[in-house]
Amino acid sequence: MFEEILGLPAHVLVVHAVVVFVPLLAVLAIGYVGLPRWRHRLDWALGILAVIAPVTAFVAVESGEAFTDALVAKGYQGQILNQIFEHSRYGDILFRIVVPLGIVAILLLVATSGHRRVPRLPTLVTPVLAVAVVALSIAALVYVYLTGHSGAVAVWGTTL
Repeated sequence: MFEEILGLPAHVLVVHAVVVFVPLLAVLAIGYVGLPRWRHRLDWALGILAVIAPVTAFVAVESGEAFTDALVAKGYQGQILNQIFEHSRYGDILFRIVVPLGIVAILLLVATSGHRRVPRLPTLVTPVLAVAVVALSIAALVYVYLTGHSGAVAVWGTTL
């Protein structure tokens, strides 16, 4: 399932979704925290991205593992394999950041919704969730960069 799409390695196609959706989630989440007057305009997009970004990160990790296995089976070794493993480690960390970011963003949406079915929460809940969202968003942006850069170096580093 995670190996090929139309004859191409799935990973090289799926990573583009991660590069788009994870930074969008991070920036929108920071905007949601920092611009309370705009929350009613951002909430639907934040909710959608809080689900889509972790899913794309999961698919990227799984397809990356399948791609790595295929490269190892073809006899890749040495420096290129070390670069692939470094890229893989960054991708795993990114996934472990994006899932909590999605969860905390949804919790923040619920906590700030003002919906009558949401019980009255302690005063500190919203600020704690806001700090967690901002911290996880910054970490996600850093690891999107590190993951993408290490993957690009592995593929294109000796091209020019």
